[in-house]
Amino acid sequence: MLDATNRSGGTAAASPRATATEPAVAGSATTAAAPLTRAGCAARCMRVLLSPWSRLSLLVVLLAASAVAVLLFEPQKLLTHGWPPQLGGVAAATVFAVAYGLCTVAFVPRPLLNLAAGALFGSQVGLGTALVGTVLGAGVAFGLGRVLGQDALRPLLRGRLLRAADGQLSRHGFRSMMAARLFPGLPFWGVNYCAAVSRMGWSAFLLATALGSIPNTAAYVVAGARASAPTSPAFLIAMACIAVPALAGAVVAWRKRHHLRAR
Repeated sequence: MLDATNRSGGTAAASPRATATEPAVAGSATTAAAPLTRAGCAARCMRVLLSPWSRLSLLVVLLAASAVAVLLFEPQKLLTHGWPPQLGGVAAATVFAVAYGLCTVAFVPRPLLNLAAGALFGSQVGLGTALVGTVLGAGVAFGLGRVLGQDALRPLLRGRLLRAADGQLSRHGFRSMMAARLFPGLPFWGVNYCAAVSRMGWSAFLLATALGSIPNTAAYVVAGARASAPTSPAFLIAMACIAVPALAGAVVAWRKRHHLRAR
């Protein structure tokens, strides 16, 4: 009888201990679930931040900030006045080329920068500096558009003309980019971002940009280098090389405009 009582008492005494362990088990489960919840929340936040439209919004903010900075600080004036004045030779040309590229990303007109390159460094060094800056700026814009804008904008290419332009750029990247660089009047930044949205390769884009930009860049650089002698043959030839393609491009654009209306 006593044994039975002890056994029952032992059993009754063991029950509170088992009950006491239940909150500890529940607490450990809650503690283990908290990191999982935080990890899931962080993963969802990363997916939202890296979504195509979030990246496109970041690209728009960056471009808008660049344009506002250009309007407020006018870095093109610094370049035209020989910034940075404490440098010379190769160092000055290198800094100018980097600044040139960044200014083109921020929508500073390339003709102004080309004129400044010629005025500061002469025809030969100015042409090399301007071409390096051109390729650098185009590469930065192409990379930004490809990483931040392509995934969001490609699904929007539904119109017939947009699909045709995308197909031309994607299938014939080098030839299309050469034509875009040689054709006057097309905005440099617009061509960069259109190419980034397409499936054009990096090598075709950069090589066509370097080669196709030579004629127009050389004309402006020579004009800037010989601006102090506006009656010299070199300056007059350079101005003719600027004016004639611009006039031809305007005529072609006008005829294409009527052709599209007729269709």
